[in-house]
Amino acid sequence: MSYPAYIDTVRSSQFLRRLKLARELLAPCRVCPRNCQVNRLQEETGECGVGRLAIISSYFPHFGEERPLVGQHGSGTIFMAGCNLGCVFCQNFEISHLRRGEPVPPERFAGMMLELQKAGCHNINIVTPSHIVPQLLEAVSLAARHGLQIPLVYNSSGYDSMASLKLLEGIVDIYMPDFKFFDDAVAARYTAVSNYGSVARKALREMHRQVGDLQIDENGLARRGLLVRHLVMPGMLEQSRQIFHFLASEISRNTYVNIMAQYRPMGEAYRYPDINRRVRYQEVREAYRLAREAGLWRFDEELW
Repeated sequence: MSYPAYIDTVRSSQFLRRLKLARELLAPCRVCPRNCQVNRLQEETGECGVGRLAIISSYFPHFGEERPLVGQHGSGTIFMAGCNLGCVFCQNFEISHLRRGEPVPPERFAGMMLELQKAGCHNINIVTPSHIVPQLLEAVSLAARHGLQIPLVYNSSGYDSMASLKLLEGIVDIYMPDFKFFDDAVAARYTAVSNYGSVARKALREMHRQVGDLQIDENGLARRGLLVRHLVMPGMLEQSRQIFHFLASEISRNTYVNIMAQYRPMGEAYRYPDINRRVRYQEVREAYRLAREAGLWRFDEELW
């Protein structure tokens, strides 16, 4: 594919209907699996704390993302404020929980994308977008009509609704969900939802259906596909094992995985003794072994 999928999609005769359907998800709100049913078009807020306009915390070329996203000039990262998952150990607590940022109309949102492209970024990387899918569609539509032509990365927690994901088909080039927990009961202890694992598994299947395995070009840059992040948690290697088995057996053995070793107690993790410590070297090394044992082989970094 010589250009991002969204270029043709936003020009299609059906796209205005897609925008209409997306806006209808805001009132009553059904954008994400929380189904808060508030009227965000009238600035009512639900669990994510975000009304009609997306709240953006920051945007800049990011050089700390996965290698196929960063390249020479960085990933054009836009951090959304608010979150629908509510992890107690959130590594971006001020942004996700406290919603530090400014409400941004779609024209400004689109302008940020174009600024990042002009700066040489290899992609537009939307961080924590699960609760702002209608706003994202509006912004991408405007940006594409004004010359945006680099891949769009949907960087989520994995707690995404099927209705929103279907609206994103032909818009998102690279899905990059985090798959944190496999078991609903385990996830319920450390997040604000009771069905994270079940929802994430459905979401990953749909993401892979849309874009397939990650495709990397001759310059080492990701162009299209699924890239899964897994944050190794203290004492939770059984969750890792089940996640890797699921990816290998029900998604694809060619799934590109970033096994993340940077967990540290943040947010309210101090209230939970079992996760109130950094992940150990031995735990991350074992996670890599479990991934290989499951049949996975494409990793972002071979450090262990």
